Amino acid sequence: MSINRQILAALVFASTILPAQAQPVMVKTFGHWGVYSYTDNGKTACYALTVPRTMHPADVNHGRNFLLVAPKGGDAYMPQAQLGYDLKTGSQVTATVGSEAFQMTPRGNVAWVSRENRDNAFVAAMKAGSTLTLEATSSRGTATHYAFSLNGVTAALQQAKACR
Repeated sequence: MSINRQILAALVFASTILPAQAQPVMVKTFGHWGVYSYTDNGKTACYALTVPRTMHPADVNHGRNFLLVAPKGGDAYMPQAQLGYDLKTGSQVTATVGSEAFQMTPRGNVAWVSRENRDNAFVAAMKAGSTLTLEATSSRGTATHYAFSLNGVTAALQQAKACR
């Protein structure tokens, strides 16, 4: 599946987490990242999104998985991982960029950086890196591993911040 089709599939899935009246529209792609906009209560918002390049183990149904980063205002960001299955209660998700690891706390099938004050450090590592790996445990106990390309993340985040 091409990267644009993968991002489009993730966009359709992402629309299930947005307000009912908000229908996301692809703005532009940058490398392996896409920028999407939606309108909620008359306000336009944007986010950057990508899908994994590899998923392990190969013999399980992973569902639809993606990373999403939304600007929070100023220079702040809100990164999250959305997985195609529920995560194990009480587990941690680990995102690694280069030699830097970030712990993420899951709820249902979404995980956020465990310490909110580390959100921007996580995004800075993404901008400086080339690959992000994500390790998670499903509610069934399956250990999963994903590799995401960071090609285009900086440009995508700049576009998302400029969105109106």
